[in-house]
Amino acid sequence: MKVIICGAGQVGWQIARHLSGERNDVTVVDNNPDLVRRATDTLDVQGITGFASYPDVLDRAGARDADMIIAATYSDEVNMVTCQVAHSVFGISRKIARLRSQSYLDAIYSDLYRRDHMPIDVVISPEREVAQAALQRLASPASFDTELFMGGQAQLMGIRLEEDCPVLNTPLRQLSDLFSTLRVVVLAVRREGRLFAPEAGDQLFAGDECYLFAPIEDVPRTLEVFGKSQKKQERVVIIGGGNIGLAVAQALETRPGGRVRAKVIEKSRPQAERAADALERTIVLNGDGLNSALLAEAGIARADAVLVVTDDDKTNMLAAVRAKSEGCPFAVALINDPTMVPLLESLGIDAYINPRATTVSSILRHIRHGKVRGVYSIGDAEGEVIEAEVMSTSSIAGAAIRDIDFPEGVLVGAVRKGGKIHKPAGGLRVEAGDVIVIFAMAADVAAVEQLLQVSIDFF
Repeated sequence: MKVIICGAGQVGWQIARHLSGERNDVTVVDNNPDLVRRATDTLDVQGITGFASYPDVLDRAGARDADMIIAATYSDEVNMVTCQVAHSVFGISRKIARLRSQSYLDAIYSDLYRRDHMPIDVVISPEREVAQAALQRLASPASFDTELFMGGQAQLMGIRLEEDCPVLNTPLRQLSDLFSTLRVVVLAVRREGRLFAPEAGDQLFAGDECYLFAPIEDVPRTLEVFGKSQKKQERVVIIGGGNIGLAVAQALETRPGGRVRAKVIEKSRPQAERAADALERTIVLNGDGLNSALLAEAGIARADAVLVVTDDDKTNMLAAVRAKSEGCPFAVALINDPTMVPLLESLGIDAYINPRATTVSSILRHIRHGKVRGVYSIGDAEGEVIEAEVMSTSSIAGAAIRDIDFPEGVLVGAVRKGGKIHKPAGGLRVEAGDVIVIFAMAADVAAVEQLLQVSIDFF
């Protein structure tokens, strides 16, 4: 597949890293020559320096025979015009644009993206993706990372194992024997900074970060088995009342049951007034989220969780630490810089949201071949959890799991047949129409895609 990626910032670079690693023909376009140079020096991609919306620049990038264009520059308008030029001048069939402005995302203006208007096939909103990720973190306080799959019927949870975890030093195959009715699979483990797909004989140790996959109804017992408790979040303090904080507060207001009470702290007075106007039952306080007196006024000591989503990583980390020191038991921070992540555990920050990872996962969902329904990128693009519908022409259709030629770094998390989710077993047969969830290390994603695509016998 020939792909043009416009914008070589964090998101563009990560998408280029994924696609070039899977042997796609990738060209990166950016008007910053340093970013283009970084991409060409570190990845197997071609680079073009120039404005992505200019027809001659896209022509030099190979737009005449490109299969897809991904517009992920820092400008919404450049991304929109780039897609228009790609469609009108070069006839590129698949166009994805990242748009930040909420005005462009309002449902009443959705006709704007029709093919006869502004032809964009997929619109990605980083703020909406991050807000959704924040809500999932708040709903799963025992996890440092989480994502829903199979239409919300199953959940991926990243949990850190403590010394009191009941299943430490137990081979994974024994876990299946001890808890035979529990449909949980350990998909990945990070130990001493290295992510790997565990084997049946591997044991778990204190300090390991484990990625577990289980049906929603099995989540409470899964957490109990792994030494975690699930507490409902009824009082939440949100520090940062911008697009992300506002979206989270609005979602909490409209959540069924209406039991979550939130308060928002925003430093900018105009932004605080905007948030106050948009919210009905949420109290908005204007001031610095690092101020102890203001945190006390927000009731931080009685809060179940604090969510810090300002536009500055260091402020987010400090505010999370301050909130914890004032008595809040659970802190989630927005972290853009992945090099900051190793500091979070020592600072006592319980969970984080990486906007780049959420945006990359969203874009990958629309790129993957086969009937891919969901993709979630783990860590620094080290692995992916992929949900896909099995096609009748796929090589895995009709095969038992033990007979499928999965690469070594690949594990199956679950198979849904009709409305029932099955824990993978060697004799379980995968049929056309089933939905399968697979974990793959980054190097093995291309091989998994081949298994999910149309079989060569089809042609």
